[in-house]
Amino acid sequence: MSATILRREIASGSRRSVAILPGPLQVGGRNTAHDTSPAMTKAPTSAINIADLREAAQARLPKVVFDYLDGGAENETTLRDNIQAFDDVMFRPRLAIRTPKVDLSTKVMGIDIALPLLLSPIGYSRIMHPRGERAAAAGARRAGTGYILSTISGHPLEKVRQENENCFFQVYLMGGREVSERTLARVKQAGFKGLFVTIDTPVAGLREKDFRNGMPALMGTSPWPKLTHLPQIMAHPGWLAAFLMDGGMPSLPNAVGKSGPLRAADVTANLADAAVCWEDLAWLRKHWDGPIAVKGIQCADDARRAVAEGVQAVVVSNHGGRQLDGVPGSLRVLPSVVAAVGDRCEVLFDSGIRRGGDIAKALCLGAKAVLIGRAYAYGMAAAGDAGVDRSLEILQADLVRTLKLLGCDAARKLDRSHVTLRPGFASD
Repeated sequence: MSATILRREIASGSRRSVAILPGPLQVGGRNTAHDTSPAMTKAPTSAINIADLREAAQARLPKVVFDYLDGGAENETTLRDNIQAFDDVMFRPRLAIRTPKVDLSTKVMGIDIALPLLLSPIGYSRIMHPRGERAAAAGARRAGTGYILSTISGHPLEKVRQENENCFFQVYLMGGREVSERTLARVKQAGFKGLFVTIDTPVAGLREKDFRNGMPALMGTSPWPKLTHLPQIMAHPGWLAAFLMDGGMPSLPNAVGKSGPLRAADVTANLADAAVCWEDLAWLRKHWDGPIAVKGIQCADDARRAVAEGVQAVVVSNHGGRQLDGVPGSLRVLPSVVAAVGDRCEVLFDSGIRRGGDIAKALCLGAKAVLIGRAYAYGMAAAGDAGVDRSLEILQADLVRTLKLLGCDAARKLDRSHVTLRPGFASD
């Protein structure tokens, strides 16, 4: 169904609330659909914390899309523990210390960044907002940091790279090695800075909300399964208009097989054939001579194995609680991974960041920097570029304030002496 047909049907039918929608508007030199959903009636600058941006995203998105972003696997035990783990780390401030300026800069995988975070890869970002991955990359650039693009993305990697010179690419072996080789050649030609190889997706986790809400139907090509879920879609006319004017469900332009780009509906089946094993790192080295990080480390043994394979960084991550449910929050694993690898490679952290204080706690436990996912994606889903900017402004201000209250004038100076741990953190 085209946007033109939709507007015609709305004008003559019961969905009159969207009839005022015009065609695409020019904003900042790009086309975007006018969005009149509740989340857009207040500027993203009114958000005080990431939870406010989450509420704004929930107001704008249909339940099927919001729960895809917000939800986790099975009972969501790991999703909750990713958050709870931060409450089990308590600060130990040093007071009566002058900190007129705070330095947040660091260096990760060969690039200098203004604050100790990267924007992590989130698949299907374009269904959350038409600018999707491009908004995330551009927001990262404006904040002085880097962005990691997912293979499962709706915008071509070359377009995303134009938004930010400090882009990395997250590798899924979608479609097999032949398809991946062509993608890697494009990644190299476009000037990406490094690869993030995700190892925790031998199959897709069971995200029960996706099935209940109709995510498979939304991604499919047949209109009939979508009918059951039409009420929740029509309740969010601003999102729907933007989605249709952007062309509907995008294909995957960065996973191109012999018959063209893979379809979004094919991802789950392809993941089962795209599991990354340690042996694949040697193959990757034949096609990529830049830095490689392994994402999805959840124990010290795997961290040691990654170092033995010659990677430049490991990412302590449980995929935001979206894969194997019942593993501990990533923060609980971080100290053991730091101890296992020492200074042989960089240790990055992912999963559960919602505040600048969370970033500080991860740095205290030995992370060089963190990856943020939902924290920026809520802003992106609510307001595109402006929402990404606001999420990063919130986290940066939080982090500066936290360091000043700790009596520390540089993020790189944070260490274990600034925190105490409650029971439940792995030592190996």
